[in-house]
Amino acid sequence: MKQKYYTNERNVQIVISLLKQHGIKRVIASPGTTNMTFIGSIQNDPWFEIWSSVDERSAAYIACGMAAETGEPVVISCTGATASRNYYPGMTEAYYRKLPVLAITSHRGDYQIGHLIDQQIDRRQIAKDVALESVVVPLVKDANDEKYCTIEANKAILALTQNGGGPAHINMFTTYSQDFSVKELPPARAIFRHTLSDSLPALPSGRIGVFISSHRDFTKEETAAIDNFCASHDAVVFCDHTSSFYGKYAVHMSLPFAQRDLDTKLKHLDLLIHIGEVSGDGYKEYQKRVWRVSEDGALRDSFNCLSDVFMMPEKSFFERYTAEGERKENYLNECLALYQEVYSKLTNIPFGNIRIAQHLSQRLPINSEIHFGIFNSLRSWNFFQLPEGVKGQCNVGGFGIDGAVSTMVGASLANPNRIVFGVFGDLAFFYDMNVIGNRHVGNNLRILLVNNGKGAEFRLYGHPCSIFGQEADAYLDAAGHFGNQSAKLVRHYAEDLGYEYRSASNEAEFESLVTWFTTPNITEKPLFLEVFTESENESVALEKVLHLASSPAGVFKNRIKATMTNIIGEKGKAVVKKLLRE
Repeated sequence: MKQKYYTNERNVQIVISLLKQHGIKRVIASPGTTNMTFIGSIQNDPWFEIWSSVDERSAAYIACGMAAETGEPVVISCTGATASRNYYPGMTEAYYRKLPVLAITSHRGDYQIGHLIDQQIDRRQIAKDVALESVVVPLVKDANDEKYCTIEANKAILALTQNGGGPAHINMFTTYSQDFSVKELPPARAIFRHTLSDSLPALPSGRIGVFISSHRDFTKEETAAIDNFCASHDAVVFCDHTSSFYGKYAVHMSLPFAQRDLDTKLKHLDLLIHIGEVSGDGYKEYQKRVWRVSEDGALRDSFNCLSDVFMMPEKSFFERYTAEGERKENYLNECLALYQEVYSKLTNIPFGNIRIAQHLSQRLPINSEIHFGIFNSLRSWNFFQLPEGVKGQCNVGGFGIDGAVSTMVGASLANPNRIVFGVFGDLAFFYDMNVIGNRHVGNNLRILLVNNGKGAEFRLYGHPCSIFGQEADAYLDAAGHFGNQSAKLVRHYAEDLGYEYRSASNEAEFESLVTWFTTPNITEKPLFLEVFTESENESVALEKVLHLASSPAGVFKNRIKATMTNIIGEKGKAVVKKLLRE
């Protein structure tokens, strides 16, 4: 008989690799066909200690006894059909005793459920008290499947010891592959979770950055902890206008890092430390390895290279990793210099959202607050720094256009002595326009409506819908609604509601209104400025902004990506991006 090694089913390989990297070796195996690729692979691997149990109910209880005795996780594996149902009593026992039992059930795929096919038990929902975490590990067909399986399997394994521990469940799909010819188990990316009571891993050598996504306001102590960390490791903090971080080491690098043809060492990091929630920065391919710091301990793999999760307060993390010694600012100064170099080339930009942001970004009064609509407004303003003391906000949590104006009004009501600005495209504004008629609205509110008569985002350079050109107006970008750039509609609405309204249709008219709109004093009425633009100019402006600077390496990489995309499509582009990162 031909020697058997590991299965060629990649999802099974991922699970096996992660079990080994997480130090899990004990397995109670029950007979079956759908789990043959898993059991057939591990039975010849000397790492694993395997016991056989015909009765799955008994197997689960054996695992309970073994886990209780050793304090270490135990895997149970069975086939489809009612075999997995027999795990319920033992898994329930494990749940209430917090025993680390990992049930790996096998399945032919959800597509067969409900069609009177033999042994197709529906495990898409399980009882609440049999597992702390239940995941599906499907077949791997591409890089996205690989990432999904990796995260889900790590999630289930980490649940065995999180918050006191307990059982977990992996439902693993199979094709009954009979190919066991893989001699060397391909590695999978293991993710490890750490708490303050653990012995924490050492920082890797090399360039380090902190990336802050949308975040609540930082305390002075938290800001100091992050700045001290950066000073001790020559690191910087990458921010956008939703990060709420205003420390010394904050840098806004959306503009230089967005350059399509610029490859700079400054965005190639050996470690990126990620805090915060959803980011509004679309240009964030900076890293090789990511550490996530969050008290929720969840696996948030925003950058596709998460390796460690630190389940602890951010302040505690940065204090633990701050070293004594010389304070360094080399990386900070290099980033600031690159930003200024690229910014200096920002000339002759067609009038639109980006040009408006360039005009206003340094004119906002100190201690004011500005809210951005999704997504053109936020992206445009992220290219520019705000003055010190100006706070940025945006609804990046759900990332929808539907409530930005109301959120701005809520902030203005909570801070009646602070001037609160809002910058919105026409679709976002009209979607949420009723709130500006609220009788509680104060005179500290100032609204900037960039009206291009459609969802210009869908016509912009690089957007998938841009291939339709003017044909997108009918349905994709919803052109022609809300008065079709009427010069009177919003004027009458705003003035009748008690706003002081003004409008501009070109750059000169807009410039004449900047001083009025940014006056540092609260006015007698809330202010409303409507600026009419053309979507064609918006697209040309974005394309120009993304090509302000270049480097030979950057141009070469883009040519390689384009060539691979033409040859083997988006899959080839993804392969090249992975190779270039490595």
